[in-house]
Amino acid sequence: MTIWSLASLRLAGAAGLALAAATALAACSTAETPDTSEPRPSSIVPSSSQTPAVTASPTPTPAPTPRFTNEPDDELAALIPTEAAGVDVVIAPFDEFALTPGDIGLAFGDIGDRFASLALAYVPQPRTTLYAMRLDGEPITTDDLEPHLATAGRYVGIAGLDPDPWEAGEAGGHAVWVRPEDNATAAGTMIYAWSDGELVFLLIGVDDTVNRAIIEQLPGEPAPPPTPAPTESASAQPAASDGG
Repeated sequence: MTIWSLASLRLAGAAGLALAAATALAACSTAETPDTSEPRPSSIVPSSSQTPAVTASPTPTPAPTPRFTNEPDDELAALIPTEAAGVDVVIAPFDEFALTPGDIGLAFGDIGDRFASLALAYVPQPRTTLYAMRLDGEPITTDDLEPHLATAGRYVGIAGLDPDPWEAGEAGGHAVWVRPEDNATAAGTMIYAWSDGELVFLLIGVDDTVNRAIIEQLPGEPAPPPTPAPTESASAQPAASDGG
């Protein structure tokens, strides 16, 4: 081998080593260079407003329903007098009658649906029967009973559903509805219905002295004062006659 060939081999080898070194350096440089490119924005953009929570509709207050059981109400029974106009009034024990607030409540419509308890009293002679009902909820007035007077009368045995015989009146100092004796009732029979706001009473009897004595001893709405009778205008003084 000539010196030129040896020199050429040496030169080619050196060039190859230089190229390999350069390649390795470039690779290292590429691996160590930090990535300065900005991150790509996410394609999911959060909503600026959240879906409002669903508000539940208020549950309506259930309508009252008739009560066909009668819980003893000693406080209600204690309001009933044991004597009126010289006769004894019998207050029936709660376990001796089968009537319930719902039974008599059917005669009083939506008011009757609110009857919570019932007390019963009677006079054997002269025949008189009293029903006393405690009312749940808002107080009522005696006037509120007007739409139910016809059916209340039928409940105590009056034939027909004619409300016309009922009149607004006064008994025992209370405002009452009264149905006087007529062709549909036995002789002397009077029926009264009234309220004090929290209690409702229905009374039927053939002796009005006894009826009114019972009503006077029970709670009630005060009767309005009587309307004063109109006064006549003072008559004009007669003209003085000329003296002669």
